[in-house]
Amino acid sequence: MTVPAESSPRFARYLRWRATLEDPYLEVDLGLSGLEDRDLEAAAPSLLRALDAMAALEHGALANPDENRMVGHYWLRAPALAPDPALSEAIAATLREIEGFAAKVHSGAIAPPEGGGFTKVLLVGIGGSALGPMLLTDAFARPDAPMRVHVLDNTDPAGIERTVADLGSLQDALVVVVSKSGSTPETRNGMLEVLAACGQQGLAFAPRAVAVSGAGSRLWEQAGAERWLARFPMWDWVGGRTSITSAVGLLPAALQGLDLRGFLAGAAAMDQLTRARELRANPAALLALFWFQEGGGRGAKDMVVLPYKDALLLLARYLQQLVMESLGKERDRAGKVVTQGLAVYGNKGSTDQHAYVQQLRDGLANFFAVFVRVLRDRSGPAPEVEPGATSGDFLDGFWQGTRAALAENGRRSATITLEQVDERSLGALIALFERTVGLYAELIDVNAYHQPGVEAGKKAAARVLHLQARVLAALGPQPRTCTELAALAQADPCDVWPILRHLAANRPEVVRSGPPDPLAARFARRG
Repeated sequence: MTVPAESSPRFARYLRWRATLEDPYLEVDLGLSGLEDRDLEAAAPSLLRALDAMAALEHGALANPDENRMVGHYWLRAPALAPDPALSEAIAATLREIEGFAAKVHSGAIAPPEGGGFTKVLLVGIGGSALGPMLLTDAFARPDAPMRVHVLDNTDPAGIERTVADLGSLQDALVVVVSKSGSTPETRNGMLEVLAACGQQGLAFAPRAVAVSGAGSRLWEQAGAERWLARFPMWDWVGGRTSITSAVGLLPAALQGLDLRGFLAGAAAMDQLTRARELRANPAALLALFWFQEGGGRGAKDMVVLPYKDALLLLARYLQQLVMESLGKERDRAGKVVTQGLAVYGNKGSTDQHAYVQQLRDGLANFFAVFVRVLRDRSGPAPEVEPGATSGDFLDGFWQGTRAALAENGRRSATITLEQVDERSLGALIALFERTVGLYAELIDVNAYHQPGVEAGKKAAARVLHLQARVLAALGPQPRTCTELAALAQADPCDVWPILRHLAANRPEVVRSGPPDPLAARFARRG
């Protein structure tokens, strides 16, 4: 039934600017986005070209010329779409192997050689190789889960020590090492730390270790040579930030007893809906247009992600990598300097009512908001906290109030509504953002599937470690200043000073005398 605009202009806008997925239920409401019909009409040719580009990508077009590879994470939830039947079978076979492996772990058929069973998972990864499993773990953690996942996602020694200490005995810990290249320094360091911890506890490492890596990588070969429990592939056409529907996310999910098929089905359903060329029915196309309009096509405004559900606490952190690594590019596809990006931050509602919503409402108008609302409050009965109102009623009221307060001050927003947080719904939500990122990247003509800035950072870190080796070689029993040591190492003192500070704080053989002053301090090496 058509609602006359004069009876409720807001309701009429809501009906006009909404797109829904029916199963699992997901609604994108852009009624408060500020979009007008003329915006969609003007952008329609570009959005349709973006959909064509996405279709070519799904058919196997070379999407990442930097690495000479395709991008096929959409095939992971619809293997029949893969351009090669062998790929389709490899995807399906890997899913069956993951399910079979998890079943054997849960039944005790795969168990520690020292006795007992595996009751916890220690996952070692970094970036996308850890964020996906962390999001799934946090969203679906429950007391009766067959296993709980703990994650090492940094090379911070204190963080590693704390996680290992929290685990206590590693006898019942299954160690999953995730690295596509097999040579990522943070992951390698974490693996070696866990190897050392196992040795300290008198435990063998290989009989409790699993690798998720590229076939033929250093890690893949090591796992085979040392006879680890299992190896699962991470294909070169799956990027880390889109790997949650690969073995990277599915193996930890299966070990926790999650519904893998439902998760993949939810993602596949959203993929199918967001191929629609009827733009008003395509939530990813509408969201991409919203992002584009709000940021002036240049990412001039930040995206604040506010999920009103504790289970989605890590969603904003997950989306930071997906969005910012995909869209933060210096050059467009033609090599022209464009300096593109879209900054993402967020926490959860209603926590933010007591944090930075004050600035969102009254401060700089340098953002747009994406709310995530979940209709179902809880699985059990809901006690009233006030006559006629439950905690869930308050939470939903805070969402409505915050959205209205922002709108009253000209702050634009979109709201994504889920029926509930389950595997199918989360799969659909993740796929929605993946598809939106892909379409937005086409609108601004950048390659969403490479990350030269990340590689530059890795190379810079390697140069620091090489310089550290020269500094160590220059250190001797005679105390020397930073500038003297820099001359011996043939380096800039500005680069040598932080290395000396760190060495003196952590290496017993490196001694600092004098105050921590760049000109007065002297450093020597004992022994």
